Amino acid sequence: MSVARAAPARSGKLSSGRNKSQTVFRGKVFSVALHRAVEPGGVPVVREIIHHSGSAVILPLLDDGRVVLIRQYRLAARQSLWELPAGGLKRGETALAAARRELTEETGFRASSWRRLVQFFPSPGILDERMTVFLARRIRVGAASPESDERITVRPFPPEQWQAMIRSGRIRDGKTLTALLYWAWLATAAGRS
Repeated sequence: MSVARAAPARSGKLSSGRNKSQTVFRGKVFSVALHRAVEPGGVPVVREIIHHSGSAVILPLLDDGRVVLIRQYRLAARQSLWELPAGGLKRGETALAAARRELTEETGFRASSWRRLVQFFPSPGILDERMTVFLARRIRVGAASPESDERITVRPFPPEQWQAMIRSGRIRDGKTLTALLYWAWLATAAGRS
């Protein structure tokens, strides 16, 4: 494996001049770099950071209030998980464009109303990926076109069911928990149920 020079760390808050980065792995989806840096306050650190282009997460809300979830096998978790549709941003792609593409690819659905809900770092201790969650409404059904290695089940769930799935531990995917709990909080704050 060759070692190439990586771009400088993204945060402008690190002291300049004393930071060095070295890419130690470059894959199709992410790269890993070894960073030697000085953090604010003069703290020297050595960190292995996974660099990722970012992801879009879609919360598809049907007119009757049901949320569309997908189920697929995740090798890292060694189990099938209920999740919201999501996917990585391609080079030059905006988060909204990725959300539109992923919703269609994974579910076949298309939405004519989009709203950005929240953006978060799923694991900032080791990963610079930003996930942007979009609410998709005014859904039209269509044919899915998943990638060749994706086996996806698509199913809508009413609020009481997906909430019970969270409480019972049947929904364990972090992005899905974040998005659904944020949406539930917004609904409560707005006086909706």
